[in-house]
Formats: sequence, C-alpha cells, structure tokens
Amino acid sequence: MRRLAALRRDPLVRAVRLLDVSWRRVGLAVLAGAGALGSAVALAAVSAWLIARASQMPPAMQLSIAAVAVRTFGISRGLLRYLERLASHDVALRGMTNLRTEIYRRLAEGRTEAVVGVRRGDLLARVGADVDDVGDAVVRGLLPAAVAVVVGLGSVGLLAAFLPAAGAWLGLCLVVAGVLAPWLATRAAARLEREQARARGEVAALTLTLLDGAGELAVSGRTASVHAALAGAEADLARAADRAARPTALAIAAGPLSTGLAVLGALVLGIPATTAGALAPVELAVVVLTPLAVFEAVTLLPAAGVQLLRSRQAAARILELLDAARPGAGPGGAPGEAAPRVAARRARAQAAPAPALTSTGPVTPATTPGPVLEARGLACGWPGGPTLLTGLDLRLEPGRSAVLVGPSGTGKTTLLLTLAGLLPPHGGEVLLDGRPLADVAPDARAAAVVMTGEDAHLFDTTVLENLRVARGDVDEAAARDALGQVGLGPWLDRLPTGLDTVLGADGAQVSGGERRRLLVARALLARAPLLLLDEPTEHLDAQGGALMHDLLAGDLPLARDRGILAVTHRFEGIEAADDVIVLAPDGTVRPPAEHGDDGGDRARAADAAGDGPVDDGAAGADPWIPADHAPAGHRRP
Repeated sequence: MRRLAALRRDPLVRAVRLLDVSWRRVGLAVLAGAGALGSAVALAAVSAWLIARASQMPPAMQLSIAAVAVRTFGISRGLLRYLERLASHDVALRGMTNLRTEIYRRLAEGRTEAVVGVRRGDLLARVGADVDDVGDAVVRGLLPAAVAVVVGLGSVGLLAAFLPAAGAWLGLCLVVAGVLAPWLATRAAARLEREQARARGEVAALTLTLLDGAGELAVSGRTASVHAALAGAEADLARAADRAARPTALAIAAGPLSTGLAVLGALVLGIPATTAGALAPVELAVVVLTPLAVFEAVTLLPAAGVQLLRSRQAAARILELLDAARPGAGPGGAPGEAAPRVAARRARAQAAPAPALTSTGPVTPATTPGPVLEARGLACGWPGGPTLLTGLDLRLEPGRSAVLVGPSGTGKTTLLLTLAGLLPPHGGEVLLDGRPLADVAPDARAAAVVMTGEDAHLFDTTVLENLRVARGDVDEAAARDALGQVGLGPWLDRLPTGLDTVLGADGAQVSGGERRRLLVARALLARAPLLLLDEPTEHLDAQGGALMHDLLAGDLPLARDRGILAVTHRFEGIEAADDVIVLAPDGTVRPPAEHGDDGGDRARAADAAGDGPVDDGAAGADPWIPADHAPAGHRRP
C-alpha cells in the first residue's frame, strides 16, 4: 500500500492523469504497433522457411501459401505501421491539448504570485516543451514498451515451438537488449538531465531577454554581458552532453551486440539439434534468421527509457508550478493547512449556478440591475510582501464610476488585482453581490468583473483578433465602432490592411498611446458590467483627459450603464467620476463622501479635480498634489 501511494504521488503518474488520455485509443495503438512488428517477425520467419524449402526444389504448389503469406505480411507491416502512427499521434496531441488546457485553467484560477515569480522564459518552457515531453511519455515511452513486450513474448514462443533452448536463449538476449540497454541509457540521461536542467532554463531566459529587451540592453550597454552569459550556459549544456556520451554509447552498442549473440546462439543450439534429427533443416533457417527481425521491437526501448526520464523531469517542473498556484498552498508551494477548506469552498462555489449571485449580506440594494462589487476596510499587497494600501471602502455597480488617484508605486495596480480576485486581501474584505469574492466561481467572477492591466499583452496577430480576446464573437463592425469610440478611427483608416493588420510581438508596431487605446477598446468589448482600468490614459496626449472624462461619465456607448473604476496618477478628466478617492504616498486612503443625489456627487467630483474650493491643509499635506488639484470632498488623513 505504501508503494502504491508513493506511485500515485510520482510526478509522472500525476501528470499522465492530467493528460486524460483515452486508454481505448492507447490499446488500439498498441495492437496496431504489435501487429506491425509482428508482421515483420512473421515476414522474416516465413521468408526463411520459403528460401530454405525452395532450395529443396519441391512442387510449386507447396510454396504457394508461403509466397502469399510473404506478400500479406509485407503489406500489413506498412499498413499497420501507418494505423499505429495515426492512433498514437491522436493520443499524444489530444493529451497535450488537455494538459495545456488544465494548466491554463489552474493558473488562471490559482494564486497569481505563483506565476509572477517565474521568469518568462522558464514559464514558456514549462507550458511548451515540458508539456510536449509529458505527452510523449505515453507515445514514445509506454507504447514502445508495451509493443516490445507483446512482440517479444510472441517471438520467444515461436522459436520455443521449434527448439525450446533457442527460445530461452532469445528471451535472455531480449532481456539484455530490452532491460540492460535502457537502464544504461536512462542512467546517462539522468545525469544529463540533472546537469542540463538549470542550464536549459538559463538559456531560455537569456534568449528571451535578448529578444524582448534588445533596445534596453543596447542603451544600458549590457548586450555583450548577456551574450557572454548565454554562451556560458550553452557551454554548460555541451559539457554535460559530453560527460553522458560514454554510457549512451554502451547502451547503443547493447542492441546490435544482443542481436549478434542471439543469432550465434541459435546456430550453436540449432546445428546439433538438426544433426540429431530433432530439428528439420528448413526449421533451422527459421530459428537462425527470425531473431534478426525480433530485435526491432527492443531497439526503441533505450530511447523510451530516456523519454520516460525526461517526461518525469518535465512533469515535476509542471506540477511544481501547479502546486504553487493551488489555492491554500504555502510559500513553498505545498498545500497549507487551509487547502482542504479552500478546496471544499471552491467546490461549493463551482457547483453553484452563476445566477445565484445574490446579496446575502448587509448590502444596500442596487438601484441599477447588475452585480455590486464592494471593498470594506480593504488592505492590499502581494502575498508575503508589505501592505501597500490600507483603509479602502468602495462600492462599484453598473451606472456608477469611481477613480483612484495616487502617485506611482503606492499600490494602485495591486488594488485592481485584489478587486479582480487575482490577489487575496491583506485585510478587510472584497464582496461581489454580498459574497466574499474568493467564494465566487471563477467563471461567474469573470462574467461580472474584467480588469485590463497597464501592461496587458497585445498578441502577434491582427487588430481584430486582439480585440476578440475580450469576446470571441466580435465582428468587424463592432471592432470598428469600439476603436472609433476610443479615438482610434483615423488610426485604423491609415493602417495598410485595416483590421487585418498584424500588430507584431507584444504590439511592437503600435505606439504607447495607440496601445493604451487598444487595451481600453478591448476592455469595453467585454460583456462584464464592471470594468477595472489601470492607467487607461497613460502615454496619451492632451486628448487623454477627454477619453478619461468620456469613460467615467458614460458618454461612450460601450461605457454606458457600466461600473467603471479607473486608477491613475493624472487629474485630467476625473471630474466626471461619481467617486474620487485620493491615495497618499504612504498608501492610506479616505473613503468617498456619502452619496446624495447624482448632482451632488458630480459637484464633489468636480471639486476633487480642482474646479471647486480647495482646502489649503489638504494641498499642503502632500506635495505631489498641485494646489489647484487638491481634493475638497476627499481629503486624506
């Protein structure tokens, strides 16, 4: 039982379960592969019998069945090989798709800091090459082993039917080629993997650094040092490969050596048996020549052993990432004491239908239908890090807008990540329709709240496909309308192929202002009624204030009847917000003033932007706020 429990905890076993492969398809692939190799063995045996019998010049009719069998086995070998490749590649590709989907789902629903702490190159390797290696564990590891066992046992039985001693000798040679050679190859690969694991990750990370940060490296004069570091990592890879070459060579030599020993042993055992009359001369040819084809079944086993080792290492890296992202996991990635409780709570939340998001706490009913996002005494920060923002009370619902103004580095982006459910609060609570945000199913949360980050990614595809990230059914008319609303209509008209223009890697073909407007348009196209916008007017010219005003006032058709929270360090356009909250450099905030009628809220927002009376104490309390922008209705402590 203890060994069985340890086997279930093995990273490769856990990862293969995530592949969710169809074992029926695997069985079909094994049958097709065994049939293909079995046809090769049968072809060798029948050919040997046919040649030996034909040398005795019997009547032609005695050879007709063997001649037809040779043709049949020759055709079936190629046909079954093709069917085996179809079945095995279907298993591999389906499994890789399932595993990648599961990784993306768990990372999206899990602890955000688990992903943020991984370098881009390493993360790319884990969801790319590592997933491929785990998928290959079934096709290139388990499948060849199963085929070798089936064909090996059948071949040993065939030779034992003619000469039991020859069958036993063939079985011994197959064990040498099918067990010793893979053991040597796996041992060499294990040493190679241990020495190359760090260097591979370093090569991937440094390569991406050179590709993505070429301009910054050139300006800072660090390009040469990064090139040198990359050359050193590649040299480490080469040295590790050289050290593993000797056992690898022995493993490769074990196959041909076992084949030769099997043929020689068949001769040594078969000739005396033929002389004694226990074995017919024609049967001697079958006993001697058949092993030449049998060893084709075990030639792939050393590579299969190496593949299983590589797949196990890849599975360990993938599961390390998934375990770290698991809700309730401790700092080291292992599940903490709260993990069972969190898992049970998530299971209940997943089982609850999305329409069941109703207010169960002491929340004032919303005047506009739609979800209500509330923060009560909220304190934000990264897990394990200092608290950046404290004392926030906020209510966001469709039809109302809020803006948080503060200097850079005071936790504005961290606040949005917390309100979006991507980071746990340091204190206080975040509620969605009266329920703790952590208890809301991820799909329901995403349907209610959408966040666009300041550094949100633009993909190396067309303008239209980048907008479809928010909603897959966006057509060209809707895309043009959204771009026009954020001021990108003239820009779109100037593009060479319009919406089909490719933006380049991470939007390399657009300016900073165009990028920001594209991100705002993409957020507006989402169906979620509540939008969280991080610096939506950064890198914009004087028209940025107008865009901020239109977003907060609901003057844009796509922003109408939406709840919008924008964080910014600029004051242009914020007078249109219903609530204006000012964040001090020390991270303290004061909640918005109590709401009266809409006109009063608008007047207080205008005062906060500097169009009303100014409190000199507030203006002097913090030098980063200009005197003509000091908030009157939202003074900081």
